[in-house]
Amino acid sequence: MTEKIIYLEEIDPIALYGINNSKLNLFKKAFPKIKIVGRGTELRIMGEETEISNVEDKINFLIDYIVRHNSLSDIEMERFLSGSTDFASFKDDSADALLFGNNGRTIKARSINQQVLVDLYYKNDLLFAIGPAGSGKTYTAIALAVRALKNKEVKKIILSRPAVEAGEKLGFLPGDLKEKLDPYLQPLYDALADMIPPKKLEGLITERIIEIAPLAYMRGRTLENAFAILDEAQNATINQIKMFLTRMGKHSKFIVTGDLTQIDLPDKKMSGLIHSTKILKDIPGIAIIPFNKKDIIRHKLVQDIVEAYEKEENK
Repeated sequence: MTEKIIYLEEIDPIALYGINNSKLNLFKKAFPKIKIVGRGTELRIMGEETEISNVEDKINFLIDYIVRHNSLSDIEMERFLSGSTDFASFKDDSADALLFGNNGRTIKARSINQQVLVDLYYKNDLLFAIGPAGSGKTYTAIALAVRALKNKEVKKIILSRPAVEAGEKLGFLPGDLKEKLDPYLQPLYDALADMIPPKKLEGLITERIIEIAPLAYMRGRTLENAFAILDEAQNATINQIKMFLTRMGKHSKFIVTGDLTQIDLPDKKMSGLIHSTKILKDIPGIAIIPFNKKDIIRHKLVQDIVEAYEKEENK
């Protein structure tokens, strides 16, 4: 017998359970082979693995529905379980949403090139998203990865960065190896924390369904049924980029992001991002999306700052 825990952090559990467990009891009757126990924000499912997978999909769908609509009536639950409402038509009209993050936040492409990245994702297995800080290239890539995992298009997510930042050397930072590396990887944790509730994210990382690791840890691996993102790729050398790209296995998607104006390598010519985009640009199945300052969605001053630095460099 297998046990699975679903954490109901995105919603008020009563919205799913119902008053006196009215909706949960309806759900239990629909799946007599599965034992379902709801206690607070933890919903435990016990039974055969194939049955659990089916039940988990339906519960996650109902959670998404509650997040979007802030309610789920007993009648809607009955219609959903009886199949009288088509599974696809049960969804709302938020067709442009990539997914719904914590607190029901709609996560979607918010600029022209973010949408280009989403559109080209469906046609290519390897994408390069290159542009300035704040343009949403990494955030959009991670949203695509989380959605792919949620839809079971992939079995795991791998997020990676080269451990090179603004001239600081790892040896001078305090703590063990993990503590030294975590500051480099924190932006990836931050994006995931917007999209996945804390306990669920912690569980996915513990189970290694989501891996966040420095680029050096990718060597020797084959990543099948995976969504891999290499962030800050401008700080990866030619050999490191080649090593990362050749990890691609069957049924995998890879996205490489970077900003060519923020190369922290001793010699900018060492950047593997510049080299790889030059030699791979004409290969079918590979797309390169150039982001620009118009895609910046942080504080309005960020775009002005980027423009000021561009003017200075052009002088």
